[in-house]
Amino acid sequence: MPGLLLMENAARSCVDVLLRLGISGPIGICCGRGNNGGDGFAMARRLDLLGYPVKVFFWGKPEKLTGDAATNFQILTRTDIPILTNGSIDQMPIDFTKQLEAELIRADWIVDALLGTGFQGPLRPPLIDVIRRLNQSSAKRLAVDLPSGLDCDLGTPSVPTFRADHTCTFVAEKVGFQNLAAKSFLGTIHVVDIGAPRKLFA
Repeated sequence: MPGLLLMENAARSCVDVLLRLGISGPIGICCGRGNNGGDGFAMARRLDLLGYPVKVFFWGKPEKLTGDAATNFQILTRTDIPILTNGSIDQMPIDFTKQLEAELIRADWIVDALLGTGFQGPLRPPLIDVIRRLNQSSAKRLAVDLPSGLDCDLGTPSVPTFRADHTCTFVAEKVGFQNLAAKSFLGTIHVVDIGAPRKLFA
């Protein structure tokens, strides 16, 4: 199945979960450079289509994006959705930090689309500071596929790890979710469909 189709299905399913849980204010979507970030870009577009106020925070340089994530970022730039980027993977500029903090204060939901299943610790700057700030927010928190900082196979959390109220994981729960150490970071787990054929999954 084409990656773009899977990414679109993933975004639609995550947005459906948000709608069921209830949205009563702005949504801040925090995106990294990989396909997890691409899911976040597509989520932002779908939320905007539904009329919800959404803002994207992207850690990295747009020109370094590749594949399906790059495609969804380019689509996003043709919308009116605000995209704020620090332009660097090594540091978080002061003005970017201030904008992030302002969004965290007013957001109803924060979406973690920073790191995907390929992550293996330890975390590096600036994401250490980013995740700490996200965890201090009073907004409700949704993780896309798994909380950033959590090893999907072992279920071991980094310091820090995004502490989700809800996790939308794709196709099936990750093996690491069975680790007791992972439980406090996952919140309520929603296994969502991205179109994988039932026969193959079985």
